[in-house]
Amino acid sequence: MTGQTDPAGASARPSREQVRRWRRHLADERAEGAVYRHLAARREGEEREILLGLADAERRHEQHWRDLLGDHAGQPGKGALRTRFLGWLARTFGGVFVLALAQRAESRSAYDADVDATDAMAADERIHGEVVRALAARGRARMSGTFRAAVFGANDGLVSNLALVLGVGATGVGSGTVLVAGVAGLLAGALSMGAGEYVSVRSQRELLAASVPNEHAQDRLPALDVDANELALVYRARGMDAAEAEEHAAAVISQVKAGQRVPAPDVERSYEEIGSGWSAALSSFCFFASGALVPILPWVLGMTGTGAVLTAAGMVGVALLCTGAVVGVLSGASALRRALRQLLIGYGAAAVTYVLGLVFGTTVV
Repeated sequence: MTGQTDPAGASARPSREQVRRWRRHLADERAEGAVYRHLAARREGEEREILLGLADAERRHEQHWRDLLGDHAGQPGKGALRTRFLGWLARTFGGVFVLALAQRAESRSAYDADVDATDAMAADERIHGEVVRALAARGRARMSGTFRAAVFGANDGLVSNLALVLGVGATGVGSGTVLVAGVAGLLAGALSMGAGEYVSVRSQRELLAASVPNEHAQDRLPALDVDANELALVYRARGMDAAEAEEHAAAVISQVKAGQRVPAPDVERSYEEIGSGWSAALSSFCFFASGALVPILPWVLGMTGTGAVLTAAGMVGVALLCTGAVVGVLSGASALRRALRQLLIGYGAAAVTYVLGLVFGTTVV
């Protein structure tokens, strides 16, 4: 058929639509390769090598489209706007945010449905998505403790203080009272969130630390009875089956009796995914306070009545959309869906409180 590729992968007379599509794919592959090279430039060691490997793979895909286009390749295009924007982010910032966006981009590959892309290329894109997912997971692990506290703090501040000022305002009290209530809610909530996060993170770290083997127990190994000891029970408690535990215990005892040093248990002591207590507390306090400030800004600026209420609701709505979108991007999910979910939950809570304020205000009157 005219315009279709032959078994060797060459096309005698590509159609205009094919040339446009191939050139678009070529430009996108060039842009995606640039994203990975920019990210690699900001890293070192293994992560740098992995990203450069992805860039090389994109270069192979780029060559496939060049071969199909032949003389029709022309001047290189710029790639899709979102890919170029991703390249700018990678060049300017790098970090897990860009990796999360790249993960989403790889998952949207059109090669599965493109007859001119090889099965290997479609498979590559799937694998690339998993590679980027794994790299992004490293970054998420490093920031998840503080990030969780930041997101929860900001959203709690936005929603709780909006609900507070709307509920108080709906009772019919003066603007000064609404402002005082909002400031009190900001301080009380921020202090409560900070203290709660510190206690939560410290408690979790202490629980995990309590499970780490005591390294000083190794010092008592030489005193154990060769024929009757409970060392095998230690290894069984750590997950070995009975036979494996007995064999390992016998080997350890033999090492000890021969005067050899037994290495300490290889235990992962990094709690990156939890974060530190102080960082989580400070992050939670600051982000709750910044979120809780938004709903009271109209009253701080001297606005009153319905205008202040509508302005506060609008500002909080925009902030909720932004925080929801950021969470969506970093989790590799739909940014729009997460943003709308955040907005509906926040507005729902505020609406209930506002209605209750109207009811109690009418009752008082």
